[in-house]
Amino acid sequence: MKFIFFGLGNVGWEYNNTRHNIGFEVVNQLADHYNGVWQTSRYADRAEIKVKGKTIILIKPSTFMNLSGNAVRYWMQEEKVSIENILVITDDLALPFGKIRLRPKGSDGGHNGLKHIQYILQSDGYPRLRFGVGNQFAKGKQVDYVLGQWSEEELKDIFNHLKKAEEACLNFTFMGIERAMNFANTQST
Repeated sequence: MKFIFFGLGNVGWEYNNTRHNIGFEVVNQLADHYNGVWQTSRYADRAEIKVKGKTIILIKPSTFMNLSGNAVRYWMQEEKVSIENILVITDDLALPFGKIRLRPKGSDGGHNGLKHIQYILQSDGYPRLRFGVGNQFAKGKQVDYVLGQWSEEELKDIFNHLKKAEEACLNFTFMGIERAMNFANTQST
């Protein structure tokens, strides 16, 4: 059985280490930990890892956040992976920094990447892991905040939070969404 983890973000050096690119960071963490090698391919950078006999395709869409659905659809078809075996990893302003939420489906919550995926797949029934980036910004400064660099304080803790996200992704693979949610959604920040 094969899985695909889609880490959402924006391509380009100017977006490195920004809150909006936390999806890229989570799949980078998995690739580093399990010796995945990134290759540039259609709509994405792609790496493949094997964990306890399971194949996991890691995808960093090169379509930019607002067109993420194009990469999701293409790679689901290319790898012949059904919707219940994908996991979309993205930032979330509604969650405190480092808090993670695993869900089997849901609304886009105003997130343009999720909105496009829902539009392209014609479904909100795909698993997603939301990584809290907090909402410490002034009115009208949301875009600057999500496209901004992590603060020094956040950088001190980011590795521990990435490890929690990695664990949640692997639990999803080996336990299924319901049991994995019990672990991921009860962890404190």
